[in-house]
Amino acid sequence: MSARDGSGRIVGEARVQLAAELRAAYEQGVGIRALAESTGLSYGFVRDALKAAGATLRPRGRRSSVSNTR
Repeated sequence: MSARDGSGRIVGEARVQLAAELRAAYEQGVGIRALAESTGLSYGFVRDALKAAGATLRPRGRRSSVSNTR
């Protein structure tokens, strides 16, 4: 799946490609936690990869289906 260096880190072009794939899935609505679980990577790694790939991160929590306009 990915190229890792001697310490197990994903590096180089493999990291860039993985970040692009994570960003594409995230921009289609998949959450960071779901991406982490499906790839076996940590939440922090996925979040950092998304930021490095230029993704605009969504606010935490679920979007409200009813607006609070009281």
